[in-house]
Amino acid sequence: MVYKTSDKVFNIFINVITLICVILCLFPVLNVVAVSLSSNSAILASKVFVWPVNLNFESYKAILKDSTMIWSLVYTVIITLVYTVIGMFLTICAAYPLTKQRLKGRNAIMLMIIFTMYFSGGLIPDYMLVKNLHMLDSSWSLILPGVLSAFNLIVLKTFFTSLPESLEESAILDGCNDIGVLFKIVLPLSKPVLATLSLFYAVGKWNSFMDALFYITDSKLYPLQLKLYQIIVNSQTVDASIGDGNMSQNLLPESLKAACVVFATLPIVLVYPKLQKYFVSGIMIGAVKG
Repeated sequence: MVYKTSDKVFNIFINVITLICVILCLFPVLNVVAVSLSSNSAILASKVFVWPVNLNFESYKAILKDSTMIWSLVYTVIITLVYTVIGMFLTICAAYPLTKQRLKGRNAIMLMIIFTMYFSGGLIPDYMLVKNLHMLDSSWSLILPGVLSAFNLIVLKTFFTSLPESLEESAILDGCNDIGVLFKIVLPLSKPVLATLSLFYAVGKWNSFMDALFYITDSKLYPLQLKLYQIIVNSQTVDASIGDGNMSQNLLPESLKAACVVFATLPIVLVYPKLQKYFVSGIMIGAVKG
């Protein structure tokens, strides 16, 4: 009886702590959404917290009328998809051979891959490399640098290693080569971890803006996060923050900034629930061999 009581108290304690964490994480999101939907007078009077005051959609109308913001959204979606596809392709091509004992030098290769997780050349060598490859002001400067994640590769390799060898041996006896085993046996069994790593690649690229800040000067190639960065940094006037768009002059910068944050966050938020069911199982299976 004592055990049951203490167990119940512990569960209540964990639930309360979890609820507090959820509220702390959710409050800033609700506040940003509320500010983006509130009137200028309510924002100036500091009346907006987690619920819109004097509901209006002027900020969102201004964003949708701005052709540069719409193009940045489309461009960022394209960049993210291409980056994710190439990243997953390279990750699979690198992880699967590293699971084979017959691959000579695989330990040395793994050591070099792990080395890159702790040491790098730095920002200036990265910029010089991109410049010498003539990728400045190019979409490839947002895709190729960092397209292969060492962490994702290790997770996928660990998952591949955990698959029963008898499945591959049976496929080989049936006449499959390594490529056939990969596409017919290994990848169909790896959907959870593949979905999880795809989400890692997509979210990482969607949220990045430092690479565009360093490598891109052409405003037509600005991804959405760089546009958002400029809006926040140059929020003194609407024209300075948006550039050549059609944003209205009478909008309060705080409302406009909040609306742009929601506009930039919403697409990836809509994608996440579809992959969420794979997230926990995929990362745990890929992280622990067994």
